[in-house]
Amino acid sequence: MREYSNHLIHETSPYLLQHAHNPVEWYPWGEAALERAKQENKPILVSIGYAACHWCHVMERESFEDEATARIMNEHFINIKIDREERPDLDHIYMDAVQAMSGSGGWPLNVFLLPDKKPFYGGTYFPPVKAYKRPSWQEVLLAINDAFHNRRTDIEQQAATLVEHLAQSNQFGMQAQPKLDLKLPLEELFTKSQLDTIAQNILAQSDNTWGGFGKAPKFPGTFNIQYLLKYYHVYGDEAALKQALLSLDKMLQGGIYDQLGGGFARYSTDEQWLAPHFEKMLYDNALLVDVLCDAYQMTGNQVYADTVAHTLQFVQREMTSLEGLFYAALDADSEGVEGKFYTWQKAEVEAVLGDAAGIFCEYYGVTEGGNWEETNILWVQEPLEAFAKSRALDPETTANSLAESRAKMLKAREERVRPGLDDKAILSWNALMIHAYCKAYASLGIDAYRQAAITAADAIWAYFKQGGEEGMLLYHTFKNGQAKYPAFLDDYAYFVRSLIALQEVTGSLEYLNKATQLTEHINRLFVDEQGIYYYYTAERQEDVIVRKKEIYDGATPSGNAIMAQNLLYLSIVFDNKQYRDQAIGMISRLSQTITRYPTSFGIWANLMLQLLDGTREIAVVGKDYKLRMQEAHQYFIPFKVLIGADSDQKSIPLLEGREVPGDTLVYLCKDYHCIKPVHYIKEIINLI
Repeated sequence: MREYSNHLIHETSPYLLQHAHNPVEWYPWGEAALERAKQENKPILVSIGYAACHWCHVMERESFEDEATARIMNEHFINIKIDREERPDLDHIYMDAVQAMSGSGGWPLNVFLLPDKKPFYGGTYFPPVKAYKRPSWQEVLLAINDAFHNRRTDIEQQAATLVEHLAQSNQFGMQAQPKLDLKLPLEELFTKSQLDTIAQNILAQSDNTWGGFGKAPKFPGTFNIQYLLKYYHVYGDEAALKQALLSLDKMLQGGIYDQLGGGFARYSTDEQWLAPHFEKMLYDNALLVDVLCDAYQMTGNQVYADTVAHTLQFVQREMTSLEGLFYAALDADSEGVEGKFYTWQKAEVEAVLGDAAGIFCEYYGVTEGGNWEETNILWVQEPLEAFAKSRALDPETTANSLAESRAKMLKAREERVRPGLDDKAILSWNALMIHAYCKAYASLGIDAYRQAAITAADAIWAYFKQGGEEGMLLYHTFKNGQAKYPAFLDDYAYFVRSLIALQEVTGSLEYLNKATQLTEHINRLFVDEQGIYYYYTAERQEDVIVRKKEIYDGATPSGNAIMAQNLLYLSIVFDNKQYRDQAIGMISRLSQTITRYPTSFGIWANLMLQLLDGTREIAVVGKDYKLRMQEAHQYFIPFKVLIGADSDQKSIPLLEGREVPGDTLVYLCKDYHCIKPVHYIKEIINLI
């Protein structure tokens, strides 16, 4: 009888290493497994998850660690484990396939392939015995094996139809389109009516009591909040502002926010933001810092600034590597129990805080019976001012008492068994956090934030380089000194955006030069045949059955949307008509869809608002240009290009011919036409 051995032990992914001692003969995705499937004519089981995935852990304990189940898998299948964060390209393809077959998706994702990698059946979590109206995992395995051997023609036809569907759904932007007249004024390509409809459609999905959008489960919806804030800024719509701030306020008071340690969980399982799915992802925290910075600059509400600082303390303390890169995620579970690290019995709180426990428990909703599964998630019932007033307490004294108690509770929590850490660095998520640190520096003026962004960007250039393409080829992940997997569109697009942000907070034009070089590289390897949208994978990657184009803004932004944003910015800086036309072409071809479904196209919606409202071009030239650029950061200017230098720069139209010896001047421009220069931003802020 054949000996079976697990092949994951030498991987760097924490998720794959979690499965390295299963009795299942797991392979990583690669030639060894794919070739064996062809040679032995066996179906491939691809199981996809990630280190912080709760139900992935459940299925592992119930099925993948079970000897009898493993025997069936090893005898009849070639078994491949994939970390969706390492190979998002494969996850996108096979998730789309499962959603097309079943109407739903999620993780763990279990999909069955023919030896040629074409999918023919799949699902998400399967229980060890028939339950939840789902067959048991063993029943699925035996039925698939039977079908593969006895109904091969049927499943080959099903697989071919499914792959054709995946290819067809990927054809947007490829059909012959009426030629856009890009010489038309932008207000004829995009209308105020569209922007109003976008706001109305977002507000129609809003929860006016608890904030956020839709019912449970509830995700942060940062792109929707950003649109509402900017829409209010441009048009003064009070309903948009109210819903945006309500959403942020309720999240900050809820269990989705770690009241002790800072940082946000991935989503709330209920509509009141009480009970989170406790995993903490790097990208959520980056995107929430972004929108909190906007809210702080717009309102001056110190709570938002404090939350940014608290969240970045968490990132620095728990999510930052020695190289200055950022880790991917913290697990939801510890000691095999979801949320155990973060929840409290009332007796535990009293033991830690003594006499101060009463006011703490009252403020955070801690009770004897618990507010979630017989334990307590810290959950703010009402804002501090209202809480103190209703109890005739001094707000400042109460705030100080709660702060001292939080510090004691956090110290006590540090003694617990910690959740697992996914300590790989993902390029795209690191770029999101670099951008967040830049925004935090711009909003709060704390230089350590800018330095963290600079350090992380330097680390990316040091550790993620593949070599070739003039040093512009990058890898997707890095861990233990090893970078892996060619970078995807999101990696490059987000990194370009972070380099643009770094230029604005440092005043160094070198970041813009690198952003331009990377953009040229992206246009060589990722752009589609029409020269409009971008594929998710580079043209030289050959292990995928289709090259997908992602346009939806989901938990993270669409790489295409971020590239449209980058192209718009760089087109202004370098007077590049090709970039401008491509960006406007990308947005305009989707404008009807964006208007109708803005909650799935949030970044695109923000771009439409930018195109109609216009981009403020702020150019600063002279020896004190960095000080003037810092002054600009004090104001909420959502749609701007900010650039500076100590002297004329012939390669940059906005900085050419602007120098006045011995002086530092600020120019406010639009379409390269500038008003009379001034010495300080505050002199023209009303025009901005």
